[in-house]
Amino acid sequence: MTTTDVGPEAVLPGFVPIPGEDAARYRDLGMWEGRTLAEVFDATAARFPDDIACIAAGEQLTYRELQDRSLRVARGLQELGIEARDRIVVQLPNVIDFVDLCLACFRVGAIPVMALPPHRDHEIQHLISLSDAIAYAIPAEHRGYDYQDLAERMAARAPSLHHVLVAGDSIRPGFVSMASLRKQPPQDTSSGVSADDVAVLLLSGGTTGLPKLIPRTHDDYAYNARVSAEICRLDRETVYMATLPVSHNFPLACPGLLGTFLVGGRTVIASGTEPETAFALIQEHGVTCTALVPALAIRWMDSPSRAGYDLSSLRLLQVGGARLNPEAARRVTPTLGCTLQQVFGMAEGLLNFTRFDDPEDVIIDTQGRPASAQDEIRVVDDSDRDVPPGEPGHLLARGPYTIRGYFRAEEHNARAFTRDGFYRTGDVVRIHPSGNLVVEGREKDLINRGGEKISAEEIENLLLAHPAIFNAAAVSMPDPVLGERICTYVVLRDGCSLTLEELCEFVATRDVARFKYPERLEVVETLPVTNVGKIDKKALREDIAARMAAAQKDNQ
Repeated sequence: MTTTDVGPEAVLPGFVPIPGEDAARYRDLGMWEGRTLAEVFDATAARFPDDIACIAAGEQLTYRELQDRSLRVARGLQELGIEARDRIVVQLPNVIDFVDLCLACFRVGAIPVMALPPHRDHEIQHLISLSDAIAYAIPAEHRGYDYQDLAERMAARAPSLHHVLVAGDSIRPGFVSMASLRKQPPQDTSSGVSADDVAVLLLSGGTTGLPKLIPRTHDDYAYNARVSAEICRLDRETVYMATLPVSHNFPLACPGLLGTFLVGGRTVIASGTEPETAFALIQEHGVTCTALVPALAIRWMDSPSRAGYDLSSLRLLQVGGARLNPEAARRVTPTLGCTLQQVFGMAEGLLNFTRFDDPEDVIIDTQGRPASAQDEIRVVDDSDRDVPPGEPGHLLARGPYTIRGYFRAEEHNARAFTRDGFYRTGDVVRIHPSGNLVVEGREKDLINRGGEKISAEEIENLLLAHPAIFNAAAVSMPDPVLGERICTYVVLRDGCSLTLEELCEFVATRDVARFKYPERLEVVETLPVTNVGKIDKKALREDIAARMAAAQKDNQ
């Protein structure tokens, strides 16, 4: 029995599908094609079997070879007893094993949960528990960190976890080598998975503590990648480089790896984000398109090594994840010789792109307009009333690739979505005269550190566990490169003292991702509060900005 017979909710409790009437409209319009992501890839492999599909760490695979590998891995998953709708937490870095495993999951209907390489016990245990994952995929080691130690701790704590899949060498007893899965015969792994099944669970950048899970179906995610590829003018000659971590939505499907596979282009997976690594790959492989967060785009432009490489093949640089400063945006084309495309989107769905034919000032000053003709957006006030054109307001979104609910989050969904299915993005925007959006900021308590969205509440909960801290608040502080960094204000208990170094040492014991460590500590006697008794985060953000401005003035 497939999801077509009974509806997705019946086979995956906790998933909120797009209502039938809207789904039917998207199918009638040809936006949803009724194909799984594996079927979409196989269609390209049938057309261009001998074209290069993927390059990573010196390894080069054609579409036929990548198809064969994914069939073998899919068979290996089935031999382990992994079936349709089972969840696998995937914490692989930018390696070709990530592509093998994802394509294999799409074949058998298993659902990858996209963790990030910097995540540690705190986040991974949460993801395994929330998703009831039966498998966990890791590198043996990455950047000096032993992920097999982490996996052993997870296996001891998570009763649902039955398999640990490891990419690399020196695999520990009881774990499964990814290389061994590729030795399986490439048999047909059809399992009755439907295009309206959940294909992947992405992570939210939400403000209410640990990440929520974002369910994307085969139909909506394929459309997400396809419409992005069309806007970016990807074709068979495209060479797309995945520079950002591939488990992020941006390099995965906006258009990313999946969008490039749709058109028969070539993908290059970069093992690091350092400018020299990227420049060498652009020169060697003739990269035509890549995606960066603002901090990396600025590093590329400021890198003195740039002059030593031929970057003339680069046609398009997408920048998203955070708002790109107009001064930096203005430098992209003169410095890197390519077209800038600003991208404002979210793993929950809605994508906005500047277009190739937009005037220069629109490309520099706006964050694009919706990708699809069926995207519906509203800009509203605090009472959900539409604001006049040009006025800032809260952005609401609904459409063919925007979710209608987080996975297993019924209580939160009641707040995050309107009764008629619009997603409350948490972004404050205004409509530019061009029709594009200008992002003014976030309405929620979120710190955007170089594109990594960090919940202030999560940081505060960690701080409040420190024995010396009576009360704490985490806020963003401005940074010229990353956009924002983490500043913590704390009220200490009587007789206690605390340094930033000591605080970071404490946070390190909680096994959280390194990018969540506090970067500045302000010890205060009291925290300001609003007239309803809540900590006044706006006042704290203004305070730290003033302190930094004063310090900069004193140093001049």
